[in-house]
Amino acid sequence: MVVALSADFDKAVEIADIFPEESTKLLQQVISNDGDDEETSKLKEQAIYKLADLYTKQGKVAELGTLLKSIRPFFSTIPKAKTAKIVRTIIDSVSKIPNSVRLQIELCLESIEWTRSEKRTFLRQRIEARLAALYLQTKDYSQALSILTNLIREVKRLDDKLLLVEIQLLESQVHHALRNLPKARASLTSARTTANSIYCPPTLQAEIDMQAGTLHAEEKDYKTGYSYFYEAFEGFSSLEDERAVLALKYMLLCKIMTNNSEDVHQLINGKAAIRYAGPDIDAMRAVAKAHTDRSVHAFEAALKSYHKELADDSIIHAHLSALYNTLLEQNLCRLIEPFSRVEIAHVSKLINLPLPQVEAKLSQMILDKKFLGILDQGAGCLVVFDEPPQQKTYPAALETIENLSKVVDSLYEKAQQAFVTELQLRPLSSQAADRQDPAGHMICCVLARSSTRQLHTTISSCSSQHPQAVAALFAFAPQQHVGPSHTVYLARP
Repeated sequence: MVVALSADFDKAVEIADIFPEESTKLLQQVISNDGDDEETSKLKEQAIYKLADLYTKQGKVAELGTLLKSIRPFFSTIPKAKTAKIVRTIIDSVSKIPNSVRLQIELCLESIEWTRSEKRTFLRQRIEARLAALYLQTKDYSQALSILTNLIREVKRLDDKLLLVEIQLLESQVHHALRNLPKARASLTSARTTANSIYCPPTLQAEIDMQAGTLHAEEKDYKTGYSYFYEAFEGFSSLEDERAVLALKYMLLCKIMTNNSEDVHQLINGKAAIRYAGPDIDAMRAVAKAHTDRSVHAFEAALKSYHKELADDSIIHAHLSALYNTLLEQNLCRLIEPFSRVEIAHVSKLINLPLPQVEAKLSQMILDKKFLGILDQGAGCLVVFDEPPQQKTYPAALETIENLSKVVDSLYEKAQQAFVTELQLRPLSSQAADRQDPAGHMICCVLARSSTRQLHTTISSCSSQHPQAVAALFAFAPQQHVGPSHTVYLARP
């Protein structure tokens, strides 16, 4: 029996490229065999992988879903780890077929129900994480967040840190898509903290670096973002992952946004990036050239020519929109600089853009105080005002006050460091001397600001002879913190 199954499987593999239909029938026969010994199970497992590969090449999405459902009885005869691998492989095969996201979601939902009935917790959590990623892809963010919130609670309880890192990273991506940057940063920090405590696979580490670079770029910290994108590019490139091109695009974007467009050509022609030449890299090269030439028209032409590579990527599109607005403002400011009053139609003709677009942009620039002026819509003119002369009195007064404040602070610090208290006991009248009081001498104590104990020690020797003076001294001394040195005069008893 095993020999016959092995022969059928080998024949199916040989004719797979020439006669795919016959190969499919042979593989189905191998999978439907009732044998449950070890050799038969291995052949059936290999046949499942091969059949899934055939369906993927032929684009048969429905057949893949049927295959996943039909082999569920076989899962009871093999270890759970192999079951999880087969299920994930089939779902991954479906994802390789274009426009199959909805079927992937259906497969995940059905598989989750099956895992619940079979009480396969770990497999269910993996499939739910995949389902949340699919919801993120379809922009169903509320469903994704609800799944991830429950998943994080469960996975923390089971202490599966590798899955926890993946879920936290996915949560960061969802929050970023919702433009909730604080929560996105918090989730990413949690993912990186968890990843530091375990061995993190290179692919997952590259994904973490990619997300970190994306968040730094959103905060306009393009230099730090570039370093993270570079780390992600090296990680994906070493694994020959297709996402290396995306990381390279983001690296080039950071260079453009930091006004280092000349570095783009060096990066593109470098040894590491030259093998990724293609439409994506050509698109970034065109954008870099338009930015170097400060040409709005070249920028628009690049966006039209490479619409799929630039506009379809939400991250690239957001940053390039800001860059386009900056270029347009710079060009308009340069054109209107020689004029104090100019027709808007003339400005539109000079910059070669539609009149409504130019008028709307000029109005926005006036409101943003890019320049001083008004739009005379009745005459169709732009009136530009001169910059008012800056008053030097107020800045000079503020600077003087600031310097005085620094002087006062400096004197106060020196007074604290050089605090000296002098205590001098003097007889107030000759009557005290007639009483032959032995306190006719002077005691000077040089004390630190907080040295109250030293004060007690210094005058303890005369406390028995001058009890009233000592009492007055301790009542009076704490009030003398007003200068660098003081002389305290106390009456003798």
